Amino acid sequence: MGGPKTATTESARRRRLVPWAVVGLWLALLVLAGPLAGKFSDVQQNRAVDYLPDSADSTQVARVEDRLPGGESTDLVLVYHRDGGLTDADRETAARQLTEVGDAYELTAAPQAIPSADGATLMYPVSSTQPGQDEEARNAFVDGVREITDGGGGLTVEVGGPGALQTDMSKVFETIDGTLLLATLGVVTVLLILIYRSPFLWLVPLAVAGVAASMAMAAAYGMHELFDVTITGQSGGVMTVLVLGAGTDYALLLISRYREELRRHERPYDAMRAALRGCGPAILASSGTVAAGLLCLLAADLNSSSGMGPVGTVGVLAALVAMTTLLPAVLVLLGRRVFWPLVPAFGSTAKARRSLFAAMGTSATRRPGVVLAGGAVLLGALALGVLNQPGGLKQEDSFTDRPESITAGQTLAAAYPERGSQPITVIAPADRADAVLDDVRATDGVAEAAAGRSGAGWTEITVYASAAPESAAETRTIEALRTALDDADGAYVGGPSAQQIDLADSQARDRRVIVPLVLAAVFVILVGLLRSLVAPLLLLTAVVAVWGAALGIGGLVFGPLFDFQGTDTGLGLLSFVFLVALGVDYGIFLMHRMREESLAGTEPQAAALTALRTTGGVIASAGVVLAATFAVLTTLPLVALVELGFVIAVGVLLDTFLVRTYLVTTASVLLRRRVWWPGRLSREPEPVTPQRQPEPV
Repeated sequence: MGGPKTATTESARRRRLVPWAVVGLWLALLVLAGPLAGKFSDVQQNRAVDYLPDSADSTQVARVEDRLPGGESTDLVLVYHRDGGLTDADRETAARQLTEVGDAYELTAAPQAIPSADGATLMYPVSSTQPGQDEEARNAFVDGVREITDGGGGLTVEVGGPGALQTDMSKVFETIDGTLLLATLGVVTVLLILIYRSPFLWLVPLAVAGVAASMAMAAAYGMHELFDVTITGQSGGVMTVLVLGAGTDYALLLISRYREELRRHERPYDAMRAALRGCGPAILASSGTVAAGLLCLLAADLNSSSGMGPVGTVGVLAALVAMTTLLPAVLVLLGRRVFWPLVPAFGSTAKARRSLFAAMGTSATRRPGVVLAGGAVLLGALALGVLNQPGGLKQEDSFTDRPESITAGQTLAAAYPERGSQPITVIAPADRADAVLDDVRATDGVAEAAAGRSGAGWTEITVYASAAPESAAETRTIEALRTALDDADGAYVGGPSAQQIDLADSQARDRRVIVPLVLAAVFVILVGLLRSLVAPLLLLTAVVAVWGAALGIGGLVFGPLFDFQGTDTGLGLLSFVFLVALGVDYGIFLMHRMREESLAGTEPQAAALTALRTTGGVIASAGVVLAATFAVLTTLPLVALVELGFVIAVGVLLDTFLVRTYLVTTASVLLRRRVWWPGRLSREPEPVTPQRQPEPV
């Protein structure tokens, strides 16, 4: 006969089999995804033109160049320099080495020497279509030219130009994935050991985060192959940080709740079920907010930004699924002993500790108006640092350690102040090439222009400006060329400097479109979760203030402390998306707990303090971990990633220890029930009228 004993046996079997089945399924997925994850780095596109929208002039130029005879050209500039003046032997050395380069590679034309006015520098423009679009072939060509050209005895030889810059950039991106993954794992390991104070427990979330990272890379590779999603070195690095940072945050919340439930449930399986029911909705809402914010990037005009949206979303979702399925299964299989030496025994009571966040909350609510006003003034003052930010980041300033291509450009700028060293490319219809060439030569700021390759109905015109690359004067020349060629049907102006102009224009458009979309998407999610209009507005105002303050701190340190010569034009948009989406997460945990306390009948001030006391510790730990993972970006050799990592890390810390702890709490205390308007919690509870007891008979 079936009965309670049979049901108990089935329940016991389920408790034993479900965790093993989950782990087995993940192992099978990992075996299938491993080879795909290994190809993730191979599909990253890091040419400047890969970042640009299809409609940009410079994008059209690059596409037409691919169709010309020989395809895309790799343009270099060989720079021979000797302080005090070049000797005859130096010129002979240069001529011999240029002959060797011509013998080794197919050049589009014989290199012609361009001497500087002081006789100390020789410039040789070199171009080849042999590598085409093959990145490995281009790198081999640049490295080969560098091996052939060599100085000595006071003669310096440097290989610069757009092709050399692309090679130096690609070598940096080749090392980013591995370096970033190892550095992030190291930082998370140290923090987890300090947080858990256990020799074993830290290994579990770390291993699960590694599995999630592998799955995210495989999924991103699949999206690239199936839907042609653009993946860059920047989006790949950010995805890695998101997986490890957000995944560790989810693990901290789940393990903290699981530890509590182990004291109430005898079996780990039952304790984990209770833990998932308790914190699962908050984790789901948190990841949903981040995913919604990132998916707003799909509306970006810039290919790199629109690609970062789905790539980052895949990372967050991989972390969510792994931390809510694989992590619980592994913890259940390991049992209570994984917490050794601080094992939470069934029926025991957690050791009471003095809560730092309870003390902080009490101090904040003594004079909430003063605290709120002081915090707002502080954030506003910090935001003024934005005015101190350096100008736009030039390519020559984009590395923390300047490679050879950058030093070559600096040598050229000093030796040829009257002539640009970086070509501007004009693509004109072949039947109008002569007229377009005349218009180009007549444009102010043009030092030299010559027609080059023709094919597929197009003619390539190479233009040199009289100003240094990416200077204000060269920008005016490019804009003048585009204005002058407006009437020349089908003519486009491109090249490295034009690409930077188009990049800045696209990013300005994306800021106007994406910022309102992100705010609207996050607001809708918060309204649905908190059943209020005021609370979501409070949280959004707080995270926007954090974003402004973090950018301001960046403006105060980028130039004076880090010696950066510019700010990446995409910093404002990307830091906004991440800080709003990630910052709202912690507000969700706080306000959701505050709402639970209010639903239970707790008075508004007590509900705010209880929410801060119960969520403060674990969210502070999560904030430190997330800030530390983004701070790892500051160790990379690219200024744009250093700036992004710094601003997000500072913003997360500001949100964790100032805004959420003091400002959101004090604002909630001042607003009292109005924080839940127009929901039913915003109304005062009706007094309960005691019912009259019947008279005894």
